[in-house]
Amino acid sequence: MSEKNLIPNAPAPGDGSLAVTPDSYANEPIRFAALQVVDLTSEAAAVLERYSNQMITRVNGSCLRLAVFDDVFRWHHHPTSEELFLVIEGMLVIDLEGGTELRLGPWQAVTIPAGTIHRTRAIGRTVNLCFEELAATTVFVDPAGSE
Repeated sequence: MSEKNLIPNAPAPGDGSLAVTPDSYANEPIRFAALQVVDLTSEAAAVLERYSNQMITRVNGSCLRLAVFDDVFRWHHHPTSEELFLVIEGMLVIDLEGGTELRLGPWQAVTIPAGTIHRTRAIGRTVNLCFEELAATTVFVDPAGSE
């Protein structure tokens, strides 16, 4: 596992936790099958870690993810998948390469086009849903001028 593919502030390999890598996303199991009722409020409330991004279910060739975090996710892009973010609780900041900053509060949403270099930052504990291509390729990058 390469250090350049790890998310800053994520658990380090070998500490008993799974650090996020492109391969871990591509091979992640779906937690709830079709026709299973999912209580997203309870799922979010059960998260105690500073960062959790779980694949909840799939719809056709896409998936629904539940992210709960109080952290910064590393700069990345998805070459072939758009990503729709819908904030449920808190404030999600999406930084785009070039300096644009998108701020989303509860019940606000935005679609990030495929290939767009971005990172997400939570301002306090933030809960959001993300819709993206199932097993979307994630490429971690370090854009010029990023922190």
